[in-house]
Amino acid sequence: MRHQSVLLPECVRYLNIDPAGIYVDGTLGLGGHAQAILENLPQGRLVGIDRDEQALAFARERLAPFGDRATLVKGNFGDLDAILDSLGIEKVNGMLFDLGVSSPQLDDKKRGFSYMQDAPLDMRMDGSAPLTARDILNGWPEADLRSIFWRYGEERYAGRIAAAVTKARQESPIETTGQFVDIIRKTMPASALREKQHPAKRCFQAVRIAVNDELYELEQMLEQAPDRLLPGGRLLVISFHSLEDRIVKEAIHSRENGCTCPPDFPVCTCGFVQTLKSVTRKPVVPDGEELAANPRARSARLRIAERV
Repeated sequence: MRHQSVLLPECVRYLNIDPAGIYVDGTLGLGGHAQAILENLPQGRLVGIDRDEQALAFARERLAPFGDRATLVKGNFGDLDAILDSLGIEKVNGMLFDLGVSSPQLDDKKRGFSYMQDAPLDMRMDGSAPLTARDILNGWPEADLRSIFWRYGEERYAGRIAAAVTKARQESPIETTGQFVDIIRKTMPASALREKQHPAKRCFQAVRIAVNDELYELEQMLEQAPDRLLPGGRLLVISFHSLEDRIVKEAIHSRENGCTCPPDFPVCTCGFVQTLKSVTRKPVVPDGEELAANPRARSARLRIAERV
């Protein structure tokens, strides 16, 4: 299993690592970011969280040399409070969340994440979870499909595609990613098929988000994480599409500039207390060297906030 951790040097730098601190890698994956953090954490501790048992197994082996300084947990970062409470940890020095799908998940045909391979419709991050992409495409009402294609994928042909999926499944169940791609291709106008982006990318993104309830978990994490940081502790989030990035940006803004008082009020009376401040004005993006080595990083956006 091979995977290039996105924005790795930048993450290590912006975490501003205390060698004796406690850090959370909330999307452990194959442990690339976690290893780099631990190499800068000689007296500290890292908590790694992931719901993919296959990734956890690889990360356990990779991080074994760090011994009990690495605590790995099978779980969801949306349950951050409960996980830290179970470990007896009240506050941490920093947290990192990489919201992307890892290369091994994309490349493993049977996982069904990729629109480039014909495979069973799965898309589960946690293989033991009950809901699959097949369940959604064959069971959800047309209106719900249209909603997720539009809301989660920002797909402008959401209505057409939802109608086409509903019609196709009446003839026979949609079983594979290849079938889903064919439905999308046949539904889109020729002009859309000529665009640089793969025509199925947005709908695959939407279904994956729905299968894994990713936006709810992201919102839960963003609600909990700031209050678990020590003063000066940093929250880093890497997103890969505009919807996620917008949610992260707005969550930071609400903790940074959430005062609702009229501009002409001399003092704040709404009770707002600032808890985060942005470390960079704009998101950090991969440089040319990283993009040449890892084209999949092209849409990555890193936002950094600090606990005040």
